[in-house]
Amino acid sequence: MNYIISGKNIEVTEGLRNAVQDKLSKLEKYFAADTGAQVTFSVEKDRQKIEVTIPMKGHIIRAEQVSDDMYVSIDLVVEVIERQVTKHRKKLIDKEQNVAYLNDAFVDEDVEDDDDIKIVRTKKFEVKPMYPEDACIQMDLLGHNFYVFRNAESDEVNVVYKRKGGTYGIIEPEY
Repeated sequence: MNYIISGKNIEVTEGLRNAVQDKLSKLEKYFAADTGAQVTFSVEKDRQKIEVTIPMKGHIIRAEQVSDDMYVSIDLVVEVIERQVTKHRKKLIDKEQNVAYLNDAFVDEDVEDDDDIKIVRTKKFEVKPMYPEDACIQMDLLGHNFYVFRNAESDEVNVVYKRKGGTYGIIEPEY
């Protein structure tokens, strides 16, 4: 794997760089050799945070972990990514475009279908045009952590969602 390691409010020491490469190297068995991994360290007060993003064609594997020790955060984020990859392996293999990013031995392993995705409820609702701020208010009134709406400015379907720390995010389509 190719690593791009950066830091926000922290100097990435050789020890951190070696630790993350050593821990993430155990994930290399799942990916092709030319797969890239973006690693970002950040520190806010006593929070030691690591974010790892592994982009693939049409899909992104991403995890972030926070603790009071950066080395603990590294261990935790590796576990999360490994769980994501094994859980979604069948889904990734089914999409031929992603197979090139995975290691051939990993693709050829037998897969148990215990983790099949089961949709148990379908909900239909009118998608009303509104501004993102109004959608956030509506989301809070409903007590949900996301809300689908038609953006009154762009006339596109968007999603607002609650982020950690009490902030909001918006998902917009890209064509």
